[in-house]
Amino acid sequence: MNTDSTTLYKLMILYMLNKVNFPLSNTQLSSFMLDKQYTDYFTFQKTISSLVEDGFIRGTTHQSSTHYTLTKEGEETIAFFYTKISTAIRDDIETYLADNKYELKNQAGTVTDCYKLPNGNYIAHCQVKEGDTTLIELNLNVPIEEQAEIICARWRENSQELYDYIIHKLM
Repeated sequence: MNTDSTTLYKLMILYMLNKVNFPLSNTQLSSFMLDKQYTDYFTFQKTISSLVEDGFIRGTTHQSSTHYTLTKEGEETIAFFYTKISTAIRDDIETYLADNKYELKNQAGTVTDCYKLPNGNYIAHCQVKEGDTTLIELNLNVPIEEQAEIICARWRENSQELYDYIIHKLM
């Protein structure tokens, strides 16, 4: 992998993160880079690791999924160097983000987790976030792990509808 390619991949990731106001997951970022055949999986992972190590992006891991946001250094870097990305690639990125914005944002804002309690029951932890703000958070205590997993899966599918329903009923 040559230095020019590495720099371009880093700038592309910074540009993508700069264009949204919510975190993007490793999967979301890599899907774009790999689907468009800009790079391969291993190069992408090495590039992401380098950006984190150098302090340009911050990764937070929850339930085996890492989401990335720009740091101040990352914002300053992409503001200065975005012109090093060709117009065609910037257009590809912007089209991808525009076409997938709702899905990308919904995935980033819907958080679920299952964990076992000391009494043997399980908690299905379900949450909807917008940026750093929690819009709704729900913890359901169930006796079987599979039930907790089903609740979490259905929350990811139906969180917006459930949130709207609860707000409507309470207002």
